[in-house]
Amino acid sequence: MRRPLSVLLLALLPAVVVAQDGVSSAGAEHLTRYLDQEVAGGRAAGIVALVLRDGQVVYQHANGMADREAGRPMAMNTEFRIASQTKAITTVAAMTLVEEGRMGLGDPISRWLPAFAHTTVSEAYDSAGVTHHRAVPAKRQITIHDLMTHTAGMSYGRESWLDSSYARRGLGHEAGYGWYFAHKTMDICQAIAPLAELPLAAQPGERWVYGYALDVLGCIIEKESGMSLAAFIRQRITDPLGMLDTKFCLDGPEGQRLAAVYALGNGRLTRAPDGPLGQGDYVDGPCRAFAGGAGLISTAADYARFLEMLREDGTLDGVRIVSPATVRLMTRDHVGDLYRGPEVGFGLAFEILEDPGRAARYGEPGAYSWGGAYDTMYWVDPAEHLVAVMMVQLLPANGSRLQDRYKTLVYQMLR
Repeated sequence: MRRPLSVLLLALLPAVVVAQDGVSSAGAEHLTRYLDQEVAGGRAAGIVALVLRDGQVVYQHANGMADREAGRPMAMNTEFRIASQTKAITTVAAMTLVEEGRMGLGDPISRWLPAFAHTTVSEAYDSAGVTHHRAVPAKRQITIHDLMTHTAGMSYGRESWLDSSYARRGLGHEAGYGWYFAHKTMDICQAIAPLAELPLAAQPGERWVYGYALDVLGCIIEKESGMSLAAFIRQRITDPLGMLDTKFCLDGPEGQRLAAVYALGNGRLTRAPDGPLGQGDYVDGPCRAFAGGAGLISTAADYARFLEMLREDGTLDGVRIVSPATVRLMTRDHVGDLYRGPEVGFGLAFEILEDPGRAARYGEPGAYSWGGAYDTMYWVDPAEHLVAVMMVQLLPANGSRLQDRYKTLVYQMLR
């Protein structure tokens, strides 16, 4: 499939400011100066920033190094592990099946995964002044909607009272920080199967709990579609949108464009180790367990196209992925006080800004966003006709203020 011209042009543009109408040149220079200072100060090895307004590139900048040890500079077409930014793509993929009537938001997941018909929940109780935990039956079954809104009660198994039992089943800290599956030699349905037997962290529908829910959703997509999650996402989203650099794993030559991961701690940047807690098995790895929660690799340009499709109500360059009604449903608050109260809600895959003043955040009501474990971030502000992406590879990113400052400086350059 031919890559859309807009993506080709973006990859060829120089990694500098592309200020246009609606953007202050002085403001863009402030943003560039800040990003350059972050790299010069050793708080990031390299950064790629991309801002679209009304679908046009109004700012892009690639600075620093994609791999300091190899002497490879950061470029606009550098590949990044996007971790939890995968969740939005997986959710949109599932919503294409919802639109076809092949699954419903209220459907119990046991329809596809019968072992989840009778789950248990870890419940705290007091005995002689000491807190213990025991497994009790779940009050109801988990639904597709629970998975998409992180109200299924599924954590990453890192709670002290769950950690050891999850690790024994190949989850939790056994898999790096919990969300990592790239090293596994089994498919995603096999990898998440123990979750049906392990206790949940909360009763379904009663708490917002971040964890394996979207990996389970990815398995359900595989069951319903009869193809791997990688193939389904390619067929329904990435190929139609020309996102040819978005995939779950890379071969050797492709891996030369993948940024290295660095760890930031105590104000010092060091190269992260190989394996689950660092570089991961994304190049020439097993490529078997396609993790819908955190498995994808992408570029700033590719991910911006995905977001621009959503900003344009589900259609981009004449290609419809989902309906406007689906986009509206995904970008509304679904959980109320279970997330962060009236100022910030949570929809289907996205955090939703409800009250910028009370949240003390830049942006207009209705802006939606999320990020990834490697300190990547994105947001869409429909009222400002804005899509913004920032890519970096920091794990952990202890002490980093990059996400907050980047958002502030993007808004200050708008006019």
